[in-house]
Amino acid sequence: MFKNKTLLITGGTGSFGNAVLKRFLSTDIGEIRIFSRDEKKQDDMRKLYNSDKIKFYIGDVRDLASVKNAMYGVDYIFHAAALKQVPSCEFFPLEAVKTNVLGTDNVLTAAIEGGVKKVICLSTDKAAYPINAMGISKAMMEKVFVAKSKTVSPEKTVICGTRYGNVMASRGSVIPLFIDQIKSGQPLTITNPDMTRFLMNLDEAVELVIFAFKNADAGDIMVQKSQASTIRDLAQAVKELFNADNEIKIIGTRHGEKLYETLLTKEEYIHADDMGGFFRVAADKRDLNYDKYFVEGNEKLSTEEEYNSHNTEILNVEQIKEKLLKLDYVKEELNLMKSLNEVAATN
Repeated sequence: MFKNKTLLITGGTGSFGNAVLKRFLSTDIGEIRIFSRDEKKQDDMRKLYNSDKIKFYIGDVRDLASVKNAMYGVDYIFHAAALKQVPSCEFFPLEAVKTNVLGTDNVLTAAIEGGVKKVICLSTDKAAYPINAMGISKAMMEKVFVAKSKTVSPEKTVICGTRYGNVMASRGSVIPLFIDQIKSGQPLTITNPDMTRFLMNLDEAVELVIFAFKNADAGDIMVQKSQASTIRDLAQAVKELFNADNEIKIIGTRHGEKLYETLLTKEEYIHADDMGGFFRVAADKRDLNYDKYFVEGNEKLSTEEEYNSHNTEILNVEQIKEKLLKLDYVKEELNLMKSLNEVAATN
């Protein structure tokens, strides 16, 4: 599929970029380019993987010139660069716009000029019915790549995207926070115990992007059906895995948070293609000649449900524990804690 091809990953030093490297380095891919602004993380990755297939490019998606510098000879792009933290985007919304919206436009402009064959833009469930700056900027990112997909022939460049929920144990997510709180003897802080979130591991996130690479047409948004859990049950599952007796403390909802997240809005669900484990949301092909649509409506708008983390499959504590035990991060932390306990027992 990627034999002798060059893949560029923007924001490639993040959790997703590392997962892609682990997935592809042993294949016959020609080259993987890591594009990011963090030279320290790039140096860490260079030492960790020690592979001639990986090339590192310092730059920022906000700077079109630096993006173009990394674009020569690129066949495919996974665009993962983004500001993702809800609270920080709430306080600095223009920074979210610069990276998530304008940065995406820069990547797509450079990709079209460079003749890149396919670009997959990574979005989030927070882009559906957004209430916070991060979600709004990601919703605009989706609008940008859908609109941009109409400006270039699919025979030259296909632009599409994916939308997924919380990636378990990714940088800045709640599972590493819970584990750190357990290790330091602090209460596990949860916002609203009944809050639900989709649960997807990094391998599943990569598989969604690969599915989009194989199946998405220009302007499509691909969504993977996902399981979810309440925050209370997720905290309890982490506690039980680590045999911890830390208190679970409710701290209240943070800036810009929802009770549940949505992967497909009602409006999208109406015309989404069910592809088994995935949904395809095709781009709206209408143009600005709206007259012919004024006399037509859709009754399903008032009856269809959205697809959200409240009405998907909700995992119980035991099922969450099974899912957690598949994460390398959790397994490493459990082994570390076991080793520390054994050392303490011998002293």
